[in-house]
Amino acid sequence: MHPAFCLEQPRETTSAVVVASPHSGRYYAPSFLAASVLDERVIRSSEDAFMDRLVMAAPSLGAPLLAAEWPRAYLDLNRGADELDPSVIEGVARGAQTPRINSGLGVVPRVVANGRAIYRGKLTRAEADARIEQIWRPYHAELARLMDVAKADFGQAVLLDFHSMPHEALDVVARPGAARPQIVLGDRFGASADSEVVDVLEQGFLDAGLIVSRNAPFAGAYVTHRYGRPSKGHHAIQVEIDRRLYMNERMIRPNANFDAMKQIVTQVLSRVIGALPGRVPLAAE
Repeated sequence: MHPAFCLEQPRETTSAVVVASPHSGRYYAPSFLAASVLDERVIRSSEDAFMDRLVMAAPSLGAPLLAAEWPRAYLDLNRGADELDPSVIEGVARGAQTPRINSGLGVVPRVVANGRAIYRGKLTRAEADARIEQIWRPYHAELARLMDVAKADFGQAVLLDFHSMPHEALDVVARPGAARPQIVLGDRFGASADSEVVDVLEQGFLDAGLIVSRNAPFAGAYVTHRYGRPSKGHHAIQVEIDRRLYMNERMIRPNANFDAMKQIVTQVLSRVIGALPGRVPLAAE
């Protein structure tokens, strides 16, 4: 079985920050591709392609990096394990449906970008359960552990959950004559992170000359909801980066600006990691 995730630890952890990339996995098992009606390029359209490469400096800066191995089209780590879609999984009762499930984006997705169906028919419940047990649970167990370790060592834990967003998704918030946001920071309108933490992250991107929006059109999903508990010292921020800044969306490959964008992300990570050491003095423990 291919591993659920890749974890890269720093030689010395110097910060309360944990960096994660849950949607950049690109291990497309031959059996999965054979079961899909999509070709190998289209099936990648919902992948946050190369995001793990944009944030790869995190360990060298003192923060652990957790990255998914399996693709979002196979299993979505930013969904709850109970977000099961009866339209794609056999034996799932049609109960209360969330907007994500209704749109085909449950924990086992029914569609990729632009509503394109992944399968000809339905998956068995046993297949869906196996994906959750083999990939979802190990990934979230590791993420929870990293957050607990950060809190124990530094008095707080700050999750930066990196994603990419289709350029066209920004049409939702673009007003006539107004600049489109290039970075969207989601903190569930303050429910998943203290504003002081988000401020540091936002200023880093602003100083790099990028246009930043908070919570529109993405305020955060399952990960920020589960791991963001500011009152307990656990902060979680979803970071969305416009794909056009670093990749050719149609061809799914880095563009000429990739290295420059990687440098910007590295600078922002360095700034946040340096600003949030939060180490608890031994005398206070």
